[in-house]
Formats: sequence, C-alpha cells, structure tokens
Amino acid sequence: MANRPADDPDERTLRVQLAACYRIFAMLGWTELIYNHVTVRLPGPQRHFLINPFGLHYTEVTASNLVRIDLDGQVVDGSGGRVNPAGFVLHSTIHRGIADAHCVMHTHTTAGSAVACARAGLSMDNFYSAQLLGRVAYHDFEGITVHADEGPRLLRSIGERPAVILRNHGLLSWGRTVPMAFAVLWTLQRACEIQVAGAALGPTVPVPEAVRQRAGADALQFDPRYGGGQDGFDALVRLVDRIDPSYRD
Repeated sequence: MANRPADDPDERTLRVQLAACYRIFAMLGWTELIYNHVTVRLPGPQRHFLINPFGLHYTEVTASNLVRIDLDGQVVDGSGGRVNPAGFVLHSTIHRGIADAHCVMHTHTTAGSAVACARAGLSMDNFYSAQLLGRVAYHDFEGITVHADEGPRLLRSIGERPAVILRNHGLLSWGRTVPMAFAVLWTLQRACEIQVAGAALGPTVPVPEAVRQRAGADALQFDPRYGGGQDGFDALVRLVDRIDPSYRD
C-alpha cells in the first residue's frame, strides 16, 4: 500500500503532519476500527488530497502510505492504495465546496455520536461549547455517506461554520490547516464529553447569552493570528514521537 515518496517538500511536510494526526487520534481513542478519515488538500492546481489507505488502523498510517486521490476519489499516483468510498464522498464534497477547507476531520466517538443523536443537540452551557458559539452547524442524517447527491445539502447545512454535528452520526471539522481543524474538533469533542457526563448529574447551570457571546469572541485558539491551534497540536506530536515515531516513515 505504500506510495512513492513525495518529491515536493511541501507535500512531504503535509504527509508527515497528517500521519502524525492519525497517530494523535489513535492516542486519544478517536478511532473506529479501520473507518473514518482525516484528509488534507495538497498544494498545486490539481486539487488532490491525502487520505488514509482503507484497511489500516490509524496506528499503521505513515507518511509514505497515505494515498493521493483526486476529488472523484480516484487514486492518482498509481500506487494502488484502496480508498473507502464513504470517506472520499463526504470529504471531497467539503474540499470541493469550501475554499478554506484544506483539512477535514471526521469521527464517531461515543460522546460525539451521543450528542449527534440528542434531539436538542449540543448544549452551549459548558466551558468548551460556549467557545463554539456561532461556529456549530448541523446536518440531518441521510444514511451512509456514499451518495454524491447529498453533497449540496451538506454544504448548505455547513455554510461557513467549521464545527459540524452530523445528526445521528458523528462529528466533523474543517480548517485551513491540520492544527486548526484539530483545535475545532478537540473543542467540540470535549464539549460533547462534558455534556454527556453532566447529564448523569441532572440539570446543568445555564450560561447567560452575554457570557456565551464573550466566550466565543475570546476563543482565540481558532484564530490564525494567535497560532490557529498549532501549539497544542505540536505538543501532541511530541507525545506521539515519544510513543512511536514510525509515522514519519
């Protein structure tokens, strides 16, 4: 399944960064057997992007075995790596339709999927969810994401909001960089975890709308002028390097 090493240093950098991201997901327990995906758009006019080879666990993803595909899900480098159709349909729709969606992440974590199934959706009454005020979109469940005709409806649901709750399904984020998309997803995941845990304790303390607004405005981790999540992502990459640096191969 290994692809030819990328000659373009920009592509090589993205390959290593994306492979590290898959290992971070594994370290955090955000895996789903061999399913789900993180994709990143490659530089250049071809509009190609990288995706994990279908059949590998996230702990087996490396910089060299990431698969380069086009927006139709076709492998373009002749490596023969397999791609999950449900992966490229969802991701290519967002890469194609949102100019700043250079990275797209999708998970089926227990807490995220539980909130996605909740009629009320995400409560904006905890530390993390309040930071996402105005940044969360919802898309209704239409079944397994293998049908291209869902794409326009998905894009209408998302608009410009980078944190997406796929109803009855899971979580999704997108961003201009891998760290930025990760910062959004990590915050959304933490918000869901706290909401699910807090539900066992009964009614929660509401956060006034003015405080929510202030929290959302003060959430500078999503702003590229303040790093766009790079520092937190780099810290997790260092942890992964201490555990198993083979993702760099």
